[in-house]
Amino acid sequence: MIRHLREEKNIMNWVKKNSPGILVSLAVAVPAFLLGKRFPIVGGAIIAIIAGMVLGIFLKDRSGLNSGISFVSKKILQWAVILLGFGLNLGVVLKTGSQSLPIIVCTITVSLVTAFILHKVMRIPANISTLIGVGSSICGGSAVAATAPVIDADDSEVAQAISVIFFFNVLAAIFFPILGQAIGFSTHSGEAFGIFAGTAVNDTSSVTAAASTWDSMWSLGSATLDKAVTVKLTRTLAIIPITLFLGIYRAKKAEKDANVTSGTVKFSRIFPMFILGFIAASVITTVTGTFGLSGSFYQPFKEMSKFFIVMAMAAIGLNTDIVKLVRSGGKPILLGAVCWAAITAVSLAMQHVMGIW
Repeated sequence: MIRHLREEKNIMNWVKKNSPGILVSLAVAVPAFLLGKRFPIVGGAIIAIIAGMVLGIFLKDRSGLNSGISFVSKKILQWAVILLGFGLNLGVVLKTGSQSLPIIVCTITVSLVTAFILHKVMRIPANISTLIGVGSSICGGSAVAATAPVIDADDSEVAQAISVIFFFNVLAAIFFPILGQAIGFSTHSGEAFGIFAGTAVNDTSSVTAAASTWDSMWSLGSATLDKAVTVKLTRTLAIIPITLFLGIYRAKKAEKDANVTSGTVKFSRIFPMFILGFIAASVITTVTGTFGLSGSFYQPFKEMSKFFIVMAMAAIGLNTDIVKLVRSGGKPILLGAVCWAAITAVSLAMQHVMGIW
């Protein structure tokens, strides 16, 4: 009885401490999520970050909000990543995207290597370099969302990476169809441009926008879009090995540092366990898919994941100093530009070598 009352008291204290910040994040996230559906080329995540940063300017005293905002930007983001796994049927994606796999491997590799080199040469903070490199090479905001808690990136680093990736997303959606026409992609088939969009554009929303534009330009129905989305889903699978590697690397490093300073620390306490939840969700989707369960069954989980990401981005925006973000944005933008250019060049070169165009 006493234990029950103590647990009830702890729950009430937690709710009292965290609910104000959670409710503010939710208030920003709901309209941002709905606007993101109406304007997919922008997306709910970037709308939520901007709205959060603007609102944060007017919140002079946020002492009662900080705990809840921090909970949303950390824990809710982790739950979003776990739910994201329910959108990935590993077998189907690999089977349909195998043609583009060599291009995907090369574009991801060149982006990560470029980010690492520029991190060293330009002395860009490691977390920002990692987030931009991973986000540019895999799937934009979703990859940033999955990677940020693994490397313990702070809110300003996440906001900066998301902003950089969004900027080049918009440029790609606008200019890639023009580039495709200029370099001679087939206008009778959506295959070449679909693979190009799926491998060289960062975020799913911009992949969809660019591919749909190509379909509209040449009256191809949804041929380009279908190809681009399949390639993009294959590319998304890279989140699993990359986050797993980063999680193990960071945990090993933290464990080593802890052993030096304060004795033995268990690896299991340092490793970001939510990554295993993400992998488990992907495996569940794959196994149930082989037994005939439709992917539409997991659609609510995917929608909830998208909303949680938007909610977490709202909290990150609320915690971000917009003035500081603008002042420190030069090097990350240059890093994003170089990664974007490298990915575009490698995608085109690989397609040419493989005889796709």
